Amino acid sequence: MVDLPSPSPSPGRRTRRRDRHDRGLRGPAFGRSTLAPRGVPAARTRAERFDDIALRVMRAVVRPWEDRLGHVELAVEEVPVLPPGWNDSSVPLASYVAATGSAPPRLVLFRRPLEHRAEGLVELETLLLTVVVEQLAEVLGIPAEDVHPGYEAE
Repeated sequence: MVDLPSPSPSPGRRTRRRDRHDRGLRGPAFGRSTLAPRGVPAARTRAERFDDIALRVMRAVVRPWEDRLGHVELAVEEVPVLPPGWNDSSVPLASYVAATGSAPPRLVLFRRPLEHRAEGLVELETLLLTVVVEQLAEVLGIPAEDVHPGYEAE
């Protein structure tokens, strides 16, 4: 078997890097696999939009109750980790973890189950408000309607 040298382009021809449909390079032009450049709202991921809405809702609901609750951390997880013996047919949307030692209390929202139940950003914000209010109402031991004026029971 004889090794042949790889063909080199002729001196007068330029080589172009294009895909097979002659559209040019895709994806890494903006640093993401999206058509929008960084910094514009369309370039934000679903997780980033979820985090923004969750923070806005959390601040609005917790602010009046900070004297009773103290500093409550907000955490977002993709999905809940269910114990092996989980028999309930529903998936939890959130969980409140009480303070332990030096760790403050934490409200954990599960992003994927919440997004799955909402058809758009407005509905997602309404669902987040409902979930956060109900979790904090349970912790405070008061009716959910008293926690936040924008809460509507379904």
